[in-house]
Amino acid sequence: MIARKKVAIIGGGVSGLAAAKAFRERGHDVHGIERSHDFGGVWELSRSYPGVQTQSPKDLYHYTDHPMPDDYPEWPKGPQVHAYLHSYADKHKLKDCYRLNTNVAAMERRADGQPGWTLTLEADGETVQEDFDFVSICTGQFSEKNIITHPGQEMFTLGGGEVMHSSEYTDPSLVKDKRVVVLGGSKSATDIAVNAAANGAASVTMVYREPVWRVPYYVGGINFKRLLYMRAQEQQFNSWDRSVAKRLVAALFKPLVWANFRGLETLLKLQLGLKKWDMVPDVPIEKDVSCSIPIVTPGLFEAFKDGSVTPVRGSFERYEGNDIVLTNGQKVSCDLSILAVGWTLGVPYLPEEYRAKLIDPDGQYRVYRLAVNPDLPDMGFVGFNSSFCSVLSSEMIANWLVRFVDGQLANQPTDQEMRDNIEMMLNWKRKERPAAQVYGGLCSAPFHFRHFDELLDDIGVRQRKRSNPLAEQFSYPHAPSYGRYLASAPQYQAG
Repeated sequence: MIARKKVAIIGGGVSGLAAAKAFRERGHDVHGIERSHDFGGVWELSRSYPGVQTQSPKDLYHYTDHPMPDDYPEWPKGPQVHAYLHSYADKHKLKDCYRLNTNVAAMERRADGQPGWTLTLEADGETVQEDFDFVSICTGQFSEKNIITHPGQEMFTLGGGEVMHSSEYTDPSLVKDKRVVVLGGSKSATDIAVNAAANGAASVTMVYREPVWRVPYYVGGINFKRLLYMRAQEQQFNSWDRSVAKRLVAALFKPLVWANFRGLETLLKLQLGLKKWDMVPDVPIEKDVSCSIPIVTPGLFEAFKDGSVTPVRGSFERYEGNDIVLTNGQKVSCDLSILAVGWTLGVPYLPEEYRAKLIDPDGQYRVYRLAVNPDLPDMGFVGFNSSFCSVLSSEMIANWLVRFVDGQLANQPTDQEMRDNIEMMLNWKRKERPAAQVYGGLCSAPFHFRHFDELLDDIGVRQRKRSNPLAEQFSYPHAPSYGRYLASAPQYQAG
C-alpha cells in the first residue's frame, strides 16, 4: 500500500496546476499555496505587460488533455492564456485545493522527526505553521523580480523621473508623451519597446548589452515550429552523455550540420536585416540555442526602420539629471526608465544550509532530472525544466515527480545514481555546452525529446513514440500523444 501524503504545492501558475493535478490524480491530499490573488503565475493579469503573448505556438503550449480553444490565434495573448489556465483548473477541480493570497515565509524540517517540512504561511495578517509530508516547489524561474539600481537613480526620481521593473509596466498610458528608455534585449524588452512606441511615447530607446540570435515567428515564410522543434534538428546539437557511436556519427555529419546552421544564420540576417542594426551575434547559433533565445516581437525591426524605436548597444552607467549616461558614453534623455532585466533565481524561503546543497557557487543547480536533489528529501521542483513548450514540460515532470515520491518509477534511481547523473550533467554544461548554463542550468531546450525520453523511460511507459516515424522525427512535440504515453504506464493509487 502506498501511503497517502499531505502535499504542499507552492505556486498556482502553469507548473503548480500541473503538479496539483498529478498528485491529486494519484490520491494525495493536495494543498496549493499561491501568494497572489489569482491563478496564472506570470500570466496573472496584474503581472503582465500590455500586448504580451506566448513565444510558443498554441499547439506547443498546452496540457496533454486540454488543448487551447480553436478560436485562439497561433500565438495567444496574455489574457487568453490566463483564461485557458483557469479553464484547466476548473476542468480538474483544482481551485478548491488552493489558498490564494497566502505567502510562504519560511520552511524547516519537521520538528516531530517525521519526514517532510514545516511551512510558515502568512495570510490575512496572520502567521501559521503547518506540517507537510512533501513539498513541490512550482514557482519556476519568474517569481522574484531582479531589482537593480544605478548611481544617480534617487536624484532622477526626485526630479520627477520614473524607474520600474518590466513586470510593473501594465498600463500603456504610462508612456504617453514620455521619453522612454528600456534596458534589456530579451523578448519582454522588445515587446515593451514596441508597445511604448505604439502608445504615444515621445521617444523610445532600447539599450541592450550584446546581440543575440532572435527567431521570427515565420522563418522564410515557414512557421518556426516546423523548422526548429523536431528530433531531427535536436540531434544536431551536442547533447549530454553521448556514446562513442553517437560521437562518431556526429563527427561524420559535422560538415552538413555546420552548413545547415550557417544557412539558418544567413536567412535570419537577411530577413531581419541584422547587419544594418549591428545585431549579428558573435556566437554561432548552434552553440547559443537555449531558453534565452528570444522570439522576434512583431513590429520590432519595422520600428527600428521608422525611427519609433532606437536600438543602442551598451548598458546604463548612471543617471545624470534627466539623462541616462550609457557605458558607451552616450547620453539619452529619459522620463521613464523600464528595466527589463529579468528575474532572480532562487528559493528564498529555503534555509541557507539547504540552498547551499541545491545551488553551486557558480549558480548552477544540482538537480536530478531537473526535479529533485538527493540532499533535499521530501521536496521536488516542477517548472525548473524550462523549455520552448513549458506547459508540456511541467506536466511531464509533475507526473515523473509523483511517481518518484511514491517509489513507483520503473527505473527508481538510487542515491548514488542521482549524484553521478548530477555531476555528469554539470560537467556537460560547464565544458561541452556553455549555453546550457543559462537560468542556473534549469533549461531542457533545445533537447525536448531527449528530456522527455528520459522521463518516460523512468516512468516505464509501454509507448513513447508516435506510430508514424516521419512525424516522430520531423514534427514538434505533440502534447496529446504524450498524454497517451503517460496513460500507457502502470497506474496506481495512494491511500
